Amino acid sequence: MTVPTVARAARVPFYDLQDLHAMDGVQAEIDAALLRVSRSGRYLLGPELEAFEEEYARYCENAHCVGVGSGMDALELTLRALGVGEGDEVVVPGHTYVATWLAVSATGARPVPVEPEASSYLIDPDRLTAAITPRTKAVMPVHTYGHPVDLDAIEAVTAPRGIPVVEDAAQAHGARYKGRRIGSRYAAAFSFYPGKNLGALGDGGAVVTSDAELAERIRLLRNYGSREKYEHEVRGTNSRLDEIQAAALRAKLPYLDAWNARRNVIAARYTEGLSGLPGVTPPAVRSWAEPVWHQYVPRTTHREELRRALTDAGVEHLIHYPVAVHRSRAYAGTVPGPLPRSERLAAEVLSLPIGPQLTAQDAETVIAAVRHATENSHV
Repeated sequence: MTVPTVARAARVPFYDLQDLHAMDGVQAEIDAALLRVSRSGRYLLGPELEAFEEEYARYCENAHCVGVGSGMDALELTLRALGVGEGDEVVVPGHTYVATWLAVSATGARPVPVEPEASSYLIDPDRLTAAITPRTKAVMPVHTYGHPVDLDAIEAVTAPRGIPVVEDAAQAHGARYKGRRIGSRYAAAFSFYPGKNLGALGDGGAVVTSDAELAERIRLLRNYGSREKYEHEVRGTNSRLDEIQAAALRAKLPYLDAWNARRNVIAARYTEGLSGLPGVTPPAVRSWAEPVWHQYVPRTTHREELRRALTDAGVEHLIHYPVAVHRSRAYAGTVPGPLPRSERLAAEVLSLPIGPQLTAQDAETVIAAVRHATENSHV
């Protein structure tokens, strides 16, 4: 893998797909894949999708992969395939992207939030039992920012009750939990939005599962509820990962581990450079986790000062996520009482640039900007 070594002038981009695709000749491979599809005459449910599903299932150390139209569709269709619907409940994290909750709502079920752990961004397994009711039909943990959830602790609660765990792995392509790939268990939903660790050239998603029957039900649902044209067995939808996206993903998949390794190098340098700063808490890594750093998200008690310093230094940055989902207009009034940990994270998180396309100098520019703002802060 070619690692960029030359700093850009006056700007550190948050994530630059053109820079990423320029590495190691990947753009040429993507171009060849698109031309192959264009000339094939097969654009939906064809050989590229079939090949990608086989390759990605194998990469995730699992048996089945079903490509769908988006990461949110992957979540929704998995829940629908499990029979989740009106009157049911699905446990979700309080701190996550709204798509996790929206997928539950799309089935007619109600999302029931659980607060994150005090020292991480991940759903707190110790609070899970209190959220489960006779209406709970699934638990949907999120591997937030690419760091795996403690799945054994979650399954210690769900397994005795026969509640399936549907992993939201939209940010965790290639991550490992206790040595096993995320996606190697019962069911995990992935997004291939362009900015993901493994991103398509548009929307896309997939469900990876060990359950052949679940995979077949999702295949049925993604294609109008039909195995044979004009024979509709159930009320399905139109959510298919098209041949162009599958071909582009196949071109990029062989590079994913090397790209994740580069993210890990950048994240380690950030943590080293930011540790010990007052008012800044770098993200922690659990001993059993191998994260893939979809985002690098420290917490800070002086976020606006840091944002101004980063902007002045030409460092692009984002906030994932500035409004807790239960405080959004879409879900206002649906959760009784506050979720103080989720709300505090919304007020303190700040996402720094991360990605294999970043140079060593980019990382030093980011660290210097944060240190300058923190050391001169009056907070």
